[in-house]
Amino acid sequence: NSVLFRISLFRSYLFIMRQPLLDQATCSSSEAASTKSLFTDAGWFSIITFSWMGPLLDLGRKKTLDLDDVPFLDDSDSVHGILPKFKAKVVSNSATGQFTDVTTVKLAKAIVLTTWQLILITAVSALLSAVASYVGPYLIKYFVDYLNKSSRSSKEGYVLVLGFVVAQLIGGLSTRHLQFKSKQVGVRARSSLVAAIYQKGLALSGQCRQSISSGEMINVVSLDAECVGDFSRSMHDLWLLPVQIFLAMLILYSTLGFGAAIAAFLATALTSAANIPLGLIVQSYQEKTMSAKDVRMRAMSEILQNMRILKLQGWEMIFLSKIAELRKVEMNWVKKNVYTSAMVLSIYFCVPAFVAMVTFGACVLMGVPLETGKVLCALATFRQMQAPIHGIPDLISIINQTKVSLDRISSFMCLEELPSDVVTKLPRGTTDVSIEVTNGQFSWNTSSQVPTLQDVNFRIRQGMRVGICGTVGSGKSSLLSCILGEIPKLSGEVTTCGRISYVSQTPWIQSGKIEDNILFGTEMNRERYEKVLEACSLIKDLDMLPFGDQTIIGERGINLSGGQKQRMQIARALYHDADIYLFDDPFSAVDAHTGLHLFKECLLGFLASKTVVYVTHHVEFLPSADVIMWKHPTHS
Repeated sequence: NSVLFRISLFRSYLFIMRQPLLDQATCSSSEAASTKSLFTDAGWFSIITFSWMGPLLDLGRKKTLDLDDVPFLDDSDSVHGILPKFKAKVVSNSATGQFTDVTTVKLAKAIVLTTWQLILITAVSALLSAVASYVGPYLIKYFVDYLNKSSRSSKEGYVLVLGFVVAQLIGGLSTRHLQFKSKQVGVRARSSLVAAIYQKGLALSGQCRQSISSGEMINVVSLDAECVGDFSRSMHDLWLLPVQIFLAMLILYSTLGFGAAIAAFLATALTSAANIPLGLIVQSYQEKTMSAKDVRMRAMSEILQNMRILKLQGWEMIFLSKIAELRKVEMNWVKKNVYTSAMVLSIYFCVPAFVAMVTFGACVLMGVPLETGKVLCALATFRQMQAPIHGIPDLISIINQTKVSLDRISSFMCLEELPSDVVTKLPRGTTDVSIEVTNGQFSWNTSSQVPTLQDVNFRIRQGMRVGICGTVGSGKSSLLSCILGEIPKLSGEVTTCGRISYVSQTPWIQSGKIEDNILFGTEMNRERYEKVLEACSLIKDLDMLPFGDQTIIGERGINLSGGQKQRMQIARALYHDADIYLFDDPFSAVDAHTGLHLFKECLLGFLASKTVVYVTHHVEFLPSADVIMWKHPTHS
């Protein structure tokens, strides 16, 4: 069940992670229909006995299962079904309706409210499992007394055996359902957090993107969200432990008397209280461990991003030693954490023997006869208590880790976002004005006294070609960013009409096939695809590659030239039928001949009927523009 859930969850992630980047209309209805899982249509008997897994196990017996054989998660378990509910719970009391004032309590409350039905089911299963686990120790005394009787009733024996069997059956089923439903809760919690973190990362302001590294974001997703999801396995242990201790004391009271039960309770309470200071120390060490891990991951991320420079300068060993030092600091805190946890664990390994010694000692002092049935019943009860008591150190550690992870996630979610009202987006065909900026003032740093752009006023009608030129650092790229809504707006109005395709100055390439980079998740239209390749002068380049457009390129297109990456990026923009095209100096990475070809075939030919805004330093491209905008360092 766990493997099936993880594979299905991975497919669900693939679905939700591409949603913000692709148009929702591209998601086929067949994919949505395939989200129906085997668990959804299962009957009550099938659910209780887990026989709904039969068809999949049958298929696995006949052949090796692949990803297509595993059904999607049901909507109630998948990311795209859970995320809207989770997000609504988190931002329900937010004034802005965004993830800007999220607290640890709000996150925990949202997770509980999103999964409360499953949590209730797991609570009932946990209670049944706990009660059933103590039926056996309780019946041992009666079973021994029954065997010691000179005259035995067969009916009484059958009842005792039936009690043992029913208790084991109920305990086994309830434990399995507790584990299964707890995994469901964990899947929902983790997937909700990962998707929310992903969306938050897309909405971060430019200033926050510079302050937080990709390594820190990876830590939040891979470590913290995973930790919160894993807490579902232990979420009932906190209240279940007193219940189990109460049941044990009840059995000891009925077997050994009030005094022995009180002695056992005091011994248990004493050993539990002794672990509190060590638990606080463990929490402190865990926080320091996570902080050290963040520092190391940030350094590793920067090194990997600048590996070419390190190789060129021969600095590999220098930075390796720096990483080793950071790892040494991290391992120092890890060792302290492990040693303290081991100390806590060693104390609790002695708890059952200590409690038994105190209890039987109290019986001797009070003159309680230690008969065979009573002793076996008490020993079985102590043994049953051993697992939850041994779990106290782990429980304290898990609670501490989960709190630290929730704190880190809430801190990330509170980072500044770009306001949602920066750009007013009108549907296609609403007006003949494609882009309009009125009295605009924009700044990458909102606390700066001098805006990045000020007194910005222009109107671009549908079908116009607008060339933007200016000195280096005058704010040409920032002007395109204000149209996209990527730069905080201080004042003014920005309005766009229709869909926008953007080509950045630095190519953005995904690892994968060239075809996938151009299609970017949309359906293949072979005729349009061939025209785009021709317009972007990619035909000859693809012919030289061993597998053509099916060639898998390396990370960030490392095995392609700068010009090839730029043309591939232009091809991706052209293939998507947008209304407005923004080009940030796309011809700087190609030679003059190729640049002229791209300008004529793409901007003047393929996009002749579209609204095109292009930044350029090449004056030969300006006469073809309907309007030329000169970007002054402070205003346009």
